[in-house]
Amino acid sequence: MNEGPGNRAPRPHKPLPFAPADFEPFTGGTDPARVSEAAHLAARALVRGGRESNDPAITKRLVKLADRQGLEAIAEMWAASPARSLPGALWRLYALRAATLRDPEGISIFFRAGQHRAQVANAVAGVAEPPGAEEITTMADAILSGAFDGDFDVALERSAAFCRVVALGQASVAVDRKAAHPEHAQALNKKAHQLVRTAEDLEGAAASWRKGELD
Repeated sequence: MNEGPGNRAPRPHKPLPFAPADFEPFTGGTDPARVSEAAHLAARALVRGGRESNDPAITKRLVKLADRQGLEAIAEMWAASPARSLPGALWRLYALRAATLRDPEGISIFFRAGQHRAQVANAVAGVAEPPGAEEITTMADAILSGAFDGDFDVALERSAAFCRVVALGQASVAVDRKAAHPEHAQALNKKAHQLVRTAEDLEGAAASWRKGELD
């Protein structure tokens, strides 16, 4: 018998690829403190595993973790973590990459609109010229790759700079569209403000990492 939409059981998420021993202390409960501790433990294991390996294939698998496991699975693990924590910072890196890959052409339009108004941030983001959809996609992978095989604080700062350039572009486009499309302009301004807050969180996380305080 075919099941109707209301009768379908929710599809289980694939488990993230961490050793079972990492999670044994947290099984059997939904205590928020334990969930938070598990999120931090998983983030440390992921970053440590990537940084201790010199294998580009491992870095590539870590970058594409959300592609294989689903962004929802990562969100369940890290989205509720404080923004200026290791799991919170990782969540923002993965979420920004996913948003960029969903609409690289649209993001590239906003980036081009903002790059000349934020020349310093543009340089830090390190997007190749001209910043088309392909260059934006390459940049998104390169930033996340840098979190595992480069300087973690640099990856955070590059991502923050990227957010600032795109936010300026969104605000610029919103001004141009305000008269003809006020609702769209309002939505773009809201997104721009959210991206600026994300940039501030990433910059704060980078500063904490340099002090050895990001956990």
